[in-house]
Amino acid sequence: MHSAHISALEAKHAKLDHRIATESQRPLPDPLTLAELKKQKLKIKEEMSAA
Repeated sequence: MHSAHISALEAKHAKLDHRIATESQRPLPDPLTLAELKKQKLKIKEEMSAA
């Protein structure tokens, strides 16, 4: 169970990383969207380190 939870968090983290990269490469990236995605990514990273 623990391993499955970490795997799920890693998948979410990678997905957010991809979304951040995609948003950053747009001609006019939305700073609010980027900030929210980065906030979500950090929260997941903190949860992974605590698990």
